Amino acid sequence: MKKFLLLLLIPFNLYAEGLPDLGDESQTVISPQMERQIGEQSMFQIRASEQYLSDPEVTDYLNRLGKRLVANSSEPSQPFEFFVIDDAAINAFAMPGGFIGVNTGLIMLSQSESELASVLSHEISHVTQHHLARMISGRKYDSLAAMATIAVAILAARDNPQAAQAGIVGAQGGLMQRQLDFTREHEKEADRIGIDLLQQSGFDPHAMPSFFERLQKATQLVEGDTPSYLRTHPLTTERVADVGNRVQRIPFKLVADSLDFHLVRARLNAMQKPPREAVSYFQSALGAQRFGNQIAQRYGLVLALLRDRQDKRAAQEFAILHKQAPRNATVETLAGRIRQLDKKDSGVLDFYRTTLKEYPTHRALIYDYALLLLRTQHYSEALSLLDEQINRDGNDAALYELQARAYTALGRHQEAHHVLSYYQILHGNLRGAIEQLELAKLAGNDYYQLSTIETELRQYREILESFRKKK
Repeated sequence: MKKFLLLLLIPFNLYAEGLPDLGDESQTVISPQMERQIGEQSMFQIRASEQYLSDPEVTDYLNRLGKRLVANSSEPSQPFEFFVIDDAAINAFAMPGGFIGVNTGLIMLSQSESELASVLSHEISHVTQHHLARMISGRKYDSLAAMATIAVAILAARDNPQAAQAGIVGAQGGLMQRQLDFTREHEKEADRIGIDLLQQSGFDPHAMPSFFERLQKATQLVEGDTPSYLRTHPLTTERVADVGNRVQRIPFKLVADSLDFHLVRARLNAMQKPPREAVSYFQSALGAQRFGNQIAQRYGLVLALLRDRQDKRAAQEFAILHKQAPRNATVETLAGRIRQLDKKDSGVLDFYRTTLKEYPTHRALIYDYALLLLRTQHYSEALSLLDEQINRDGNDAALYELQARAYTALGRHQEAHHVLSYYQILHGNLRGAIEQLELAKLAGNDYYQLSTIETELRQYREILESFRKKK
């Protein structure tokens, strides 16, 4: 059994006994391990949501950007996971334990990479300062239940900030005024630390007040249309002035955006617009108006043409793009997809083998290569690739689904059902995981496998029963 998967499902109250005093008042109530556990529980719900964007290119970029900032934080070894919500609303939020969500609307609103980094640095600071734990410090009774309610309330803030605030009120026994005052202190602290993170990570700290100023203009809208980010991150005149004063002391330095920043924004545009509209948009961008990053705009055009099933023209446009673009994992992944359009291309497998050596952790490339291996019946090679990736990242549900396909093709049905149980766990479906393990028991007679399956079944059933008793 993957121990990390089992750990995610352990009920909250199993951690409540015998916690060490770590010196921080908040952590006598909520330990870092508890914060991570609560965040993982919330992530089950998020990953199962239709709004969770599983696009590997966008997710990988956001994680590279976020982890560049985390490396310069006060807790560089803290595990972080950055994920994307497919929502045009302008919002970002931090969950306990290092889980940070960003709406596509906020990515598209950011006019520079430093602006996007300023939002991430602020959210990272909420995590490293343990603000959520500090919000319930001193409340030693039922603190885990209170923390879990806050986590759910933050999640609800994506769509209904008022409901989220109501959830926090319920968790804290109605002490809303103290909550709001404490939140203002947290926001100010997260701004201060976020500015330092931006500077230490090579971004432009001046991007934070410029982003805030554009957000503040949105408050002129009627309350019902105010961006969610402003509701969950109160933006007062005093706070904007404080941030502005802090960055004024820092010499201005022009920081260029990475190509990946532009590619991701073009990708989101190509994905979100109807195909024909996206083609027209990028054609215009590449035409006489000449706006935006031209490499990224042509990348977006190729994606839009593929979505519009104009494969021949997509290949033609990509040939131009490939000559213009520097070596880049996202562009090379698209190169592989273009090569796959030519069914007679005998060198496409070698292309993936070579390119993956250059970009061994690029998930979009890994997924595409695995799918190609499955389609061309290279099942054992596919399993070898997937095993290596799962050893690197055992929380990637897509890898288990691909692994199950390979096992099924090889007639190894017991193993297929077994790994599908991990897929179900990562989507928060405990009953689905149990069902897959029961099917695995019936699908083979390997003693070692059966022993492991029986152990996992017993553990999952115990966890499920504990959840039932709580209800």
